[in-house]
Amino acid sequence: MKSFQDKVVLITGGTSGIGRATALAFAGEGAKVVVVGRRENEGAEAVSLIERTGGQGLFVRADVSVEEDVASMVVQTVEAFGRLDFAFNNAGVFPEPGPMTEVTTDTIDRVLAVNVRGVALCMKHEIPAILNSGGGGIVNTASFLGIRPFPGTAIYNASKSAVIGLTRSAAVEFASQGVRINVVCPGVIETPMNEAIRAEESGRDFLNGLQPMQRIGLPEEVAGAVLYLCTPSARFVTGTTLSVDGGIAI
Repeated sequence: MKSFQDKVVLITGGTSGIGRATALAFAGEGAKVVVVGRRENEGAEAVSLIERTGGQGLFVRADVSVEEDVASMVVQTVEAFGRLDFAFNNAGVFPEPGPMTEVTTDTIDRVLAVNVRGVALCMKHEIPAILNSGGGGIVNTASFLGIRPFPGTAIYNASKSAVIGLTRSAAVEFASQGVRINVVCPGVIETPMNEAIRAEESGRDFLNGLQPMQRIGLPEEVAGAVLYLCTPSARFVTGTTLSVDGGIAI
């Protein structure tokens, strides 16, 4: 029997990169997967890929910084599949790097709205649904930049540090109720977020050189960590920060 047979998983930021890879990984293990994002064409493509493997998928358009959208995505999940067992809160934005002295209030507000408020709102609405299903798990996406300083990315770093704090506090709050909440901290991963940098040989060399393994990580490698945190093998794991970064944050 597959590891997540008949389980229902909701994934924000699921239309590309790490989110899509994780959606396909869960579907491959028997889960029914709800892909959440703002881009309808990419969402439809992700669901099509899930269905090609014999899985069941649903795309829900939502902006995680808007509470009405977040509440609706959970309601639509339960209406479609009858329950919610696991959630992967992966939606996030990465602003143009630059010095702290030049950051704009618009950038600060947008990054914190999606990366911090979005995760908080997702957990607020996901946890009751997971409790109604008898328990389950949540994994949030932070970053190696949430635990390691790096010039030019202060606001993003702060947002991802906040995700780690939110995760640890929520994990303690719901540990006795059967909801495990953990966080993954990817390093530099091959995703659309850094596609422009990877397009140039000098950019690829720079990104590869950041990590002790001397290569960029793959979305599937982060997906494997997310699935592990949701399996019974991790049933005594909650509030943990799991780095998937090739050693960059050591």
